[in-house]
Formats: sequence, C-alpha cells, structure tokens
Amino acid sequence: MRIPTKPLAALTLPRGPKSTPVAPAPRVRAVRLRPRAVLALSVVSVLGLVAFCWPLLVEPGARLDGEATAPWLFVLLLPLLLAVVLAEVADGGMDVKAVAVLGVLAAVGAALRPLGGGAAGFEPVFFLLVLAGRALGRGFGFVLGAVTLFASALLTAGVGPWLPFQMLAAGWVGFFAGCLPRATGRREVALLTAYGVIAGLMYGVVMNLQLWPFATGLDSGISYVAGAPVGDNLRRFAAFTLATSLGFDIPRALTTAALVAVAARPVLLALRRAARKAEFGAVGEFAPALTPAER
Repeated sequence: MRIPTKPLAALTLPRGPKSTPVAPAPRVRAVRLRPRAVLALSVVSVLGLVAFCWPLLVEPGARLDGEATAPWLFVLLLPLLLAVVLAEVADGGMDVKAVAVLGVLAAVGAALRPLGGGAAGFEPVFFLLVLAGRALGRGFGFVLGAVTLFASALLTAGVGPWLPFQMLAAGWVGFFAGCLPRATGRREVALLTAYGVIAGLMYGVVMNLQLWPFATGLDSGISYVAGAPVGDNLRRFAAFTLATSLGFDIPRALTTAALVAVAARPVLLALRRAARKAEFGAVGEFAPALTPAER
C-alpha cells in the first residue's frame, strides 16, 4: 500500500509562543513620598545646597569663623534630616516592612563603611546606596543614605560638624539612583556603573565645598577668598580639589563602579524579590468569620 506524502514545503510544524522582549522591572516604592515628605525633603535639599555653596555666596569682607559657623549648621541640618524620616513615617510613607528593610540595609552599610578606613578612597558603602535606591525607589534611597551615614558615624565615633553634610550627600546618592531611567539587563548594569563613577566623584566635590574654607591658609593659590568673584573662587576650588582630594575621589568612584558592575544583578534580584514578597504599602483586609454552613 502506498502512503500519500506531501512535499516538504507543505508540511506545517507547530509554532511555539512568540518571544516577547523583556520588560523593565516595575518600579518599587518602599518609601512613598507623600506631600508632607516631599516638602520636608525639598526644604532639606535647598538648605543643604545653600550650606554647601555658602563660600561662593558671601559678601566681600565677611568674617570667616569656622568654629562659629559649623556647629550652627550641624544644629540646623541634622534635625531637618531626621524630620524627613519622621514625616514619611507619620504620613504613611513607610510601613513596618519598609522600616525593617531599612534597618537591615543601614546596618550592612554601617558595617561596610569602616572597611575602607585604611585605604585612600576605598569606600564600599556607596554601591549599596546606588543599588538600593535603584531597586527600592528614590525615597528609600535618600533615607537609607542619611541613616547609614549616621549609624556608621556612631559606630566609628565620627560624629562632628561634617556629619549632616555627609548624611545629606549620601542621601542624594541614593535619591538620584532611584531617578535613573528604566533599563534592563546589561544596559541597566552599564547605567548604574556609570552613575557609580559620577556619584563617587560628586560626593567628594560637594564635601570639599564645606571643607575648603577651613582646610587651607589665607595666602596660597588654592585658598578660599571671602567675597572674591565666583569665577575666581571656583578656579581656586578646582585647584584645591585637584591638589588634595582627587586621590580620594577617583578611587571612590572606581570602587563604587566596580562593586556595582560585579554585584548589580544578584543584589538587584534579591532586593526586588524581597520587595515583591513584602508588598510595601499593601493594606490588609479582614473578612468576617465563616459560619459552619459556609465551611
């Protein structure tokens, strides 16, 4: 018996499902920035920016007295930074699960920071702020940066007039990591790595601004001159940064970028999985008990 056959062109094979491009991971907001929290964060950021840039804003003939200025900035900025956290908690922006995750990550960051105390510019804490801000949102990134630097200062006896500046600058690192555009896979890793370089450099630059007026004498080419034209003082500040800080800023930037490139995928995966399981902001609903008949 002859079996009818079809030409190969007529044979049809079952087709599998069409491949779809991988969608970016949904944005998670472990800390929801409600209106009161946004206002507190805006006030802190504006005052902090003024506090960093005040050397460029003073009038000619102004008296430079670091012992009188720095404590007042400390007293002003530190309560405002803490008020951001309190405002978010009071406004419903953080639930107990977000507080728990914040405590764990802040403890990890506080433990990481002393590891770089013996090497110039080796500060492994910043990669955690970048990845946490990316995975859990800009509000969480800001709070984590501020709380981590505060906790590490208590751990290493590093409390001083510089602490609120460090807290604010680290908070900005985590905040802007949460503002980066969406990306997936290697593009996301490359984006975060580039941001790690920029964040590591800019952290050093803004911290130099609050240190510069008190770190040099009054007769050198890199010294701060109160009331001088902004362009002249910026030139002096750039020379000061190149001469004193670049050896710390570049290693910080490279360390942050290298740790982000190596750890981005597993850390982001773990944080996003934890965020999905935690369901931040979800409100539990209690149903009435079932009657025996319904059971």
